[in-house]
Amino acid sequence: MVAVIYSGSNYADWRLADKGRTVASFKTSSINPFFNSEKHILQLLNKNINLIHHAEEIKRIYFFGAGVVNKELKDAVTNSFTSFFKFARINVEHDMLGAAIASSKSQPGIVCICGSGSNAAFFDGKKIKPNNFGLGYILADEGSGNWLGRQLVKAYLNETLPENLRKKFVKKYDADRKIIMEKVYHQRQPALFLSSMAEFYSDNLQDPFLQDILAKGFDLLISKYVLPLKQQYPEAEIFFAGSVAATFKKELQDAASRAGILIANIVKEPINNLLTYYSSKN
Repeated sequence: MVAVIYSGSNYADWRLADKGRTVASFKTSSINPFFNSEKHILQLLNKNINLIHHAEEIKRIYFFGAGVVNKELKDAVTNSFTSFFKFARINVEHDMLGAAIASSKSQPGIVCICGSGSNAAFFDGKKIKPNNFGLGYILADEGSGNWLGRQLVKAYLNETLPENLRKKFVKKYDADRKIIMEKVYHQRQPALFLSSMAEFYSDNLQDPFLQDILAKGFDLLISKYVLPLKQQYPEAEIFFAGSVAATFKKELQDAASRAGILIANIVKEPINNLLTYYSSKN
């Protein structure tokens, strides 16, 4: 049996398969070693009935996750999984590689994640070429759910949010300045709170104020991440993965058109393509 996991900042998507047949499909809390200790990850595994039931049957594990940015953090996930899955060979990689395999089907190209966070890199068909783009939810994430949430919260708190949207925002989030500030500055993972507000954009997609924010966010994402890579690899196709990229596909494609580039493929949930890819190898 094979287990494939794709973990973003909000949740981890799991698929268990045996001989090409999906045995279980479920989500858990995000597994991000930047925020989660080995003990926390092991506790999460021990709470899931699907994993408890199939732990000894799983022989190969392919994990792709946000936060796996160096050997120490990679080892944190590997060690936790090794303690729980006694008979499995474990492969732990950055979520960018998973997004690349899922969206490009192992073709070389420029791969961009745009979900709760954002990032981009060149994929040579086997490996991701390292760069300096991944600066996280405070310093970067342009165009992502986190970035969109920040713009919305700032507009609400600065009282620049149009009145019709302000009323909807207050109703949806029971908005209160003190509570918002608490969640942003004292909550352990504020990006989770902020990125959840991407839903507000999809609920009110035709509003010109929100359309303008989306356009600015995607223009920034493409100018800061995609175009520098396109200059280095002018013949490379461009692939996107992530919930925000897929939900606002038209707006993203419009931004690409303004920049004079084409997007070859957009995948909302990399997990399904990853399962197909790795199931065929077992």
